[in-house]
Amino acid sequence: MLTDPIGDMLARIRNAGQAGHPDTSCPASKQKLAVANVLKEKGYLEDVREEEIDGHPGMRLVLRYGDEGQFLIDGLRRVSKPSRRVYVGAKEVPKVRNGLGTAVLSTNLGVISDDEARSRSVGGEVVCEVW
Repeated sequence: MLTDPIGDMLARIRNAGQAGHPDTSCPASKQKLAVANVLKEKGYLEDVREEEIDGHPGMRLVLRYGDEGQFLIDGLRRVSKPSRRVYVGAKEVPKVRNGLGTAVLSTNLGVISDDEARSRSVGGEVVCEVW
């Protein structure tokens, strides 16, 4: 049994990218789909598809690579963990790598990126950071 499903999804993305795989799959949930869709909107993933894996809901994450074959994600970091939740106010939304990365937040408006949270003046739980 997994205690941190989002952390598992991020580890699968990191491992598949470092190994040069075109895609990876993982079990699906509403929260993980929302995080993956934010990563897709920000250009870190090529595509996010829902599919059935062994009779259970799953998702296929198509990874994105540069022209020379390098993985576009340099780093992934799970910020808020099941053992320690990290919440920020609207004025404390973090900038990842001076704006070169993206923080994913879970807010009352749904799962959104740090740019969108700043523009809408909302805070929430910092799920992860990607750069």
